[in-house]
Amino acid sequence: MSSARVDYIAPWWTYWLHNFPHINLRFQPADNSFQPGDENYQQSLMFLGCVAAAGLGLNLLCLAVYLSCLCCCRKDEEEESKKPNSCCVTWSAVAAGLITCVAVGVGFYGNSETNDGVYQLTYSLYNANHTLGGVDSLVTGTMGNMKSSLHQHLARLDEIFATRGDYVQTLQFMQQMADNVIKQLLGLPDWEEAKVDLASIADQTASIEYYRWFTYLLLLILDLIICLLACLGLAKQSRWLLTTMMVFGVLTLVLSWTSLGADLATAVGTSDFCVSPDKYVMSQTKGIISADIVHYYIYCNQTLSNPFQQPLTIFQRSLTTMQIQIQGLLQFAVPLFPTAERDLLGIQHLLNSSEASLHQLTALLDCRGLNKDYLDAMVGVCYDGVEGVLYLCLFSILAACAFTVMLCAIPRAWRQIACRERDYDDIDEEDPFNPRARRIGSQNPNHTNMHSFCSYSSSMGSQNSLHPPAPAVSNAPMSDYMNQTALFGGNPRYENVPLIGRGSPPPSYSPSMRATYLSMTEEQSRHFGNDFQA
Repeated sequence: MSSARVDYIAPWWTYWLHNFPHINLRFQPADNSFQPGDENYQQSLMFLGCVAAAGLGLNLLCLAVYLSCLCCCRKDEEEESKKPNSCCVTWSAVAAGLITCVAVGVGFYGNSETNDGVYQLTYSLYNANHTLGGVDSLVTGTMGNMKSSLHQHLARLDEIFATRGDYVQTLQFMQQMADNVIKQLLGLPDWEEAKVDLASIADQTASIEYYRWFTYLLLLILDLIICLLACLGLAKQSRWLLTTMMVFGVLTLVLSWTSLGADLATAVGTSDFCVSPDKYVMSQTKGIISADIVHYYIYCNQTLSNPFQQPLTIFQRSLTTMQIQIQGLLQFAVPLFPTAERDLLGIQHLLNSSEASLHQLTALLDCRGLNKDYLDAMVGVCYDGVEGVLYLCLFSILAACAFTVMLCAIPRAWRQIACRERDYDDIDEEDPFNPRARRIGSQNPNHTNMHSFCSYSSSMGSQNSLHPPAPAVSNAPMSDYMNQTALFGGNPRYENVPLIGRGSPPPSYSPSMRATYLSMTEEQSRHFGNDFQA
């Protein structure tokens, strides 16, 4: 029995994923039909995860080579070479931040789409489970009424009508109709096992989806936080923060490739199911429900006959016949046997409730309800679900690219920060023309431990050639002497030694500063000599 499928059409991306090479771990081609219990098919999905693991290894290898080259091939970073490198680091950080923001946006959308698809699947499973449970409840209740309640009423009426053979034959005929109803109900499939399977599948799927959704939410937030902290470390030039973010960046890179492998295997496996879901459903229900019934619910075409039409028709006719017999007994037997009225009315009420159950059972067994649940589940899985997983794959790729760029930019920025600090430390802090020394002097105006222009080691020769004069000999004004002391450094160890005649300026001075220093020295020498002669 076959018919054209017009209600469900698999989306194009499921065919694209279904045509992915299916190769087992022994590098042999495997069948791409959905067979989750087959070992070769399981290995073909594991192979996709191994491909993602190989991508992770290649990515880490490229990063290791890049870092090795960055450490081994050091160049003299002059002022001209620093500006392009800083620009490169800045643009790399901007690119990594933008790619991360795009990846997080794509990831949130894909996570939401996948969750919507799985929710639609579980909702359809619960709805179908409710339908099958209603069918089972109606069948069980009707059979119980026919076996127990109707049998008790007929047994009491048989005692009452014992003297009337025609009435007893009518009761026997009604018992035959009741047995016929029970027989038709027993011919219906037992939905209890299918109902329990659907409920367990829906519960497991909902539980797994919750943890998957929450895990991806944490991963998205983690990616965003790491990117923001890395940008903050670059802006604040904090080496410890950059080092910490580099470690977390490697961890996130590993998580991105791992999620890519899991999502790719899930997308391919789900697409294999979505291309031909009918075949798998029929194979799973084999031995539980007949193929005609499954085919009826899966396709639900007008050309297909209802497999429950005959038992439901016999059920309806049997109830109608029994109701006619009860009406006759109420009309003719009650005037003769008033005590039989109670049991006859009880049987009539039971038949009316059974007829209402028949109408409900006919509606529940109709293919349109379960077929709608089936189609909703397929749309949820194959459209929203697979589409969301593809967006999650794109998120993993973008996140891997973003963190690769970030891991390439952080070591270069770390080197630049170290070079700036080293160059800054190379400046003579004793130099009063050093901006740092000026800041220290301005912050500590009462600081008395000021170094002279010349270092102690460089001035030893000139000090040996000078003989400190006696305190009484110097007639220089106190103001000039203090000016000279403040000008040439007020170190208490040399405050009684005239600082005139030193012609060795600090070696770190520029030629212009050297000339200025020599001219100031000669002028002070002449001034001091004139004062001394006076």
